[in-house]
Amino acid sequence: QMQLVESGGGLVQAGGSLRLSCAASGRTFSSYVMGWFRQAPGKEREFVVGISRSGSNTDYADSVKGRFTISRDNAKNTVDLQMNSLKPEDTAVYYCAAKGPTWRNDYVFSRAVEVDYWGQGTQVTVSS
Repeated sequence: QMQLVESGGGLVQAGGSLRLSCAASGRTFSSYVMGWFRQAPGKEREFVVGISRSGSNTDYADSVKGRFTISRDNAKNTVDLQMNSLKPEDTAVYYCAAKGPTWRNDYVFSRAVEVDYWGQGTQVTVSS
């Protein structure tokens, strides 16, 4: 069982930056693929970014490429999402996600159905 707790959401003006953090419980964090999804009001939950067990492989949604950066610290059981050049359309509840344990080194998920564990979500609001 894994528990995920997000932090770092808030209100920011367009063009600004925010950094989200996800703290995970458990002793085998390095065996889990991690990522972030988001859900805007009235829309389905959508993939934002994923990162492999070691951090060697990442996958970004086209809408955030070049603006968002994911990183993980397996010693601290954390995964962060640096969000730059934020746009009003980035407004959503952001969810930390995990799948595992897995021994596939380069595997990264991109669909919500692949996720085993979810955080409670943190609100990000970008004003125009």
